[in-house]
Amino acid sequence: MKPTKSHIALHRLRFHAYHGVLEQERAVGNDYEVTVTLQFDIGRAARTDDVADTLNYAEVYETVKKTMAERRNLLESVAWNIGKALLEQFPAVESAKICVVKKNPPMGADCDGAEVHVELKKTTN
Repeated sequence: MKPTKSHIALHRLRFHAYHGVLEQERAVGNDYEVTVTLQFDIGRAARTDDVADTLNYAEVYETVKKTMAERRNLLESVAWNIGKALLEQFPAVESAKICVVKKNPPMGADCDGAEVHVELKKTTN
């Protein structure tokens, strides 16, 4: 038996970062939540029950954390660069879905945040 599709996800990782176009955003920062969903064949790990056969959640988190620390103007760029870093660092990952939420966007609205979703798929060249 082989899984047809499997994912590993980390939900609503919380960060305070300094992304944005406005000078105020870049000075005081904002709160963000990042969700990553990584398509990864979990079949071997499911059979062996060995942590060496799966993705290390802590390493995935550290990659997201490092990328969130790199200041960007746009959430689109933040999400894209997180996905790119994860695909580069973890060869077994086939695709990455990234959702980045800016909790308090500077637009005068009472809302739960502004978010960007991106899905990147590994290509073979």
